[in-house]
Amino acid sequence: MSAVAYDDRAAGYAVPLPTRRPERPRLVLVPTGDAVRRTPAPALRLTRAGRLAITTTVLLVALVAALVGLTGGASASGAPVTVTVEQGQTLSQVAAEHMSGTSLATAVAEIQLANGLSSAQVRAGQTVVIPQG
Repeated sequence: MSAVAYDDRAAGYAVPLPTRRPERPRLVLVPTGDAVRRTPAPALRLTRAGRLAITTTVLLVALVAALVGLTGGASASGAPVTVTVEQGQTLSQVAAEHMSGTSLATAVAEIQLANGLSSAQVRAGQTVVIPQG
């Protein structure tokens, strides 16, 4: 048994190769109504950005809670402090005595605002409200 090889291209003949037909789309039956299967919802996946957002939020809430705990929250003052002005005492002296944490000018201005005073003049025996905070 012998085999002979022959190349049609060398002789100038073009042999058409068998062509494949493009595949036609196939119809698929889709169930409807009661035949439809219920698929469970996919599990929630937490991405890196989601973990970062949750961590940042938790840290901020913890920081705010720590600050509120350390500072006592909003200055919850009880009843307002009232002072009766003594003979020869000025509003600046009252401010310096009872509001030592602020500057004298600011303390005098706050006392004036709290009491509706138009000037820094006070009389002996006058009751003055000292603002807290």
